[in-house]
Amino acid sequence: MIAAETVPVSTPTPETNLLNLLIVEDERSVRECCRDVAQSLGFNTLLAETREQAYRILDTSNIDVVLLDLRLPAGSGLEILRDIKRRRPEAVPIVMTGFATVQSAVQAMKLGAYDYITKPFNFDELRLELGRVTEHLKLTAENRLLREQLRSKQGFGQLVGHSPEMEKLYRIIAKAAHSTHPVLILGESGTGKELVARSIHFAGPHKDKPFIPVDCGSLVPTLIESELFGYVRGAFTGAIRSKEGLLTAAEGGTILLDEVGELPIDLQAKLLRAIQEKEIRPVGGTRPMAINVRILAATNRDLDAAVSQGTFRRDLYFRLNVLTLRIPPLRERKQDIPLLLGNFLERINKATENQHTVGDDALRLMLHYDWPGNVRELENCIERACTTCSLPTIHVTDLPTQIRDCEALAAPPAAAADPAAITPLEEMEKQAILHALQVLDGDKLEAARRLGIGKTTLYRKLKEYGTAV
Repeated sequence: MIAAETVPVSTPTPETNLLNLLIVEDERSVRECCRDVAQSLGFNTLLAETREQAYRILDTSNIDVVLLDLRLPAGSGLEILRDIKRRRPEAVPIVMTGFATVQSAVQAMKLGAYDYITKPFNFDELRLELGRVTEHLKLTAENRLLREQLRSKQGFGQLVGHSPEMEKLYRIIAKAAHSTHPVLILGESGTGKELVARSIHFAGPHKDKPFIPVDCGSLVPTLIESELFGYVRGAFTGAIRSKEGLLTAAEGGTILLDEVGELPIDLQAKLLRAIQEKEIRPVGGTRPMAINVRILAATNRDLDAAVSQGTFRRDLYFRLNVLTLRIPPLRERKQDIPLLLGNFLERINKATENQHTVGDDALRLMLHYDWPGNVRELENCIERACTTCSLPTIHVTDLPTQIRDCEALAAPPAAAADPAAITPLEEMEKQAILHALQVLDGDKLEAARRLGIGKTTLYRKLKEYGTAV
């Protein structure tokens, strides 16, 4: 009876993180060997020798993995596999088969099996296979969490992209979110450093606490200290009352020091002490105040070079650089551009009650362009195009000039030239001039500059072509 062979199983919890394995095998010795190997790896195991027993377990238990024999009495393993995918689509099936039925195993994989092992197999083979499926389920669970966070309002909700570079970034963010160490976020301007910092904060256990960004590059150097540390009444002329600093206001939460490389060197020493001692002293104050805040720092500067040049403290750099996140520039993840465009268009269309789309010609050009301003430039580009275009579909002519300038480079390569169809130099010159004027919206002075000719020469050429000057 199955009740005598079934190992009691409980629903996995985050603390135990155990997986439930159903073994469907009619040979008792194979069934028990599989059970012993699985239990040695930490699986909760349930055993079934018939299709009916397997179905009862599938209907009443949360099953993560199914080890299925393809040759069972009174039932094809392929039929059972179809029913497993219908009853428990999230379960991962591994099929077992003899050498003579490998073709059936291949068919089983087409039906959704994760892998197959051939009989007879030894313990090491089974242990290796179950180890692989455990890692697969772990990665699947992490990706599911990342996708949920990506769709949510907070956490990863404003970070868009499924490229390998972004998936790697998401995994690091998920780990950083549950740490208390400082994080240094590196990335070019426009890549979304503040969004990454917000994701770290709102994906962590203190998401209900304050998140305060501070733009160190926009504050007057003399004001940064009082903004961060606060001041007491009478500390300087005009300080008629005490003011709480941002490091204190973010109590229990997170503070982002954006463009941290712009901090004056003398203030860097005070910030280092605040991080190390977890206390600050307000401007004009005599007593230190304890703080409980996580420090995130972001910059587009090369801090290694700044340390070498003496403009950034080496000890502060090492203190902030406990964990480093590098945000890839958009040119390194161009496969995310369609997703980003869809995200921007959805927001813009919802706000304007329009139905703008991007034409194939415009998309091809945007995929070719290198986006030196990164995601911020892409967002600005699509907002501008939606504002200025007269049709629902955005075409190349609706894009900014700097993007249209690369249209010739983005054009598909021409077919092999016919030697009898060589273009004369005068005709090539004419095409270059007319194309430059088209790209630059008729700006003749700019066209002359770009072509490297004098404006008088340009006007003379246009007159020869019969084009209005």
